Amino acid sequence: MAQYQGSVLREGLVFGECPRWHDGRLWYSDFYEHAVHALVPGGADERVVEVPGQPSGLGWRPDGSLLIVSMTDRRVLRLDPDGSLSEYADLSQHATFHCNDMAVDAAGRAYVGHFGYNLFALRAGEQVQPRRASLIRVDPDGQVSTAADDMEFPNGTVITPDGQTLIVAETMGRRLTAFDIAGDGTLGGRRVWADLAAHQIAPDGICLDASGAVWVANAAGSNAVRVAEGGELLDVAAFSQTCIACMLGGPDGRDLFAMTAPPTIVPEELSATPGARIESARVEVGHAGLP
Repeated sequence: MAQYQGSVLREGLVFGECPRWHDGRLWYSDFYEHAVHALVPGGADERVVEVPGQPSGLGWRPDGSLLIVSMTDRRVLRLDPDGSLSEYADLSQHATFHCNDMAVDAAGRAYVGHFGYNLFALRAGEQVQPRRASLIRVDPDGQVSTAADDMEFPNGTVITPDGQTLIVAETMGRRLTAFDIAGDGTLGGRRVWADLAAHQIAPDGICLDASGAVWVANAAGSNAVRVAEGGELLDVAAFSQTCIACMLGGPDGRDLFAMTAPPTIVPEELSATPGARIESARVEVGHAGLP
């Protein structure tokens, strides 16, 4: 098992999430700064667009427009190349609490997860009943439907290079779950791709590499782990604080970027002293698939 050590690339984020490598830059959402950024590693960090409803998942349509999950108002927004921002889809009839991560396939279909319940209230000690959530599908024409239900906090999502398999992290279920993707975007053949409970890993953001393995940001620790189908742990990358999301990128796809944060999910505490970071580690196998 290879052991990688991360280094800090950027500091001072409030809560960075959903990193994406696109057109030579690392794009990411900063939840509580309410903005989407694009960073040139070692260079400028552009504040691309403000999202008052708290940005999360990011993905590009074939026409080059950027889709952005707006968490708290449960929408997907569309940012066109000319800079105009508009509503793309309203998910409020399908999401029972904040929306979260997203993957957009080669046809422009978006698969969006949501919390299912008020996680913040539960962590604050309030009487909240955890409930299962769904993975939501948004078709290129903006139509919204349920892609899969009965999920335990669907989070990071990837699509294999052939476009035939979708893998989603169920954070509270501590597993990666896979589906076959039909030609019309329907999901079937549900199966456990990797059970991570025995390793005490809470999978958050994920990304896919060219060998078919998945890098998993471990929200229960300060690391990301590389996992094979079936659950074998292949490699680990250590970071300075809790690892929230990860993405392979860089010129050859072998830079593993990690979004890390202090050990709290309370927005007010995070905003008071911005301590989130972007870290990176150099790994052996490059990026594949979507996002």
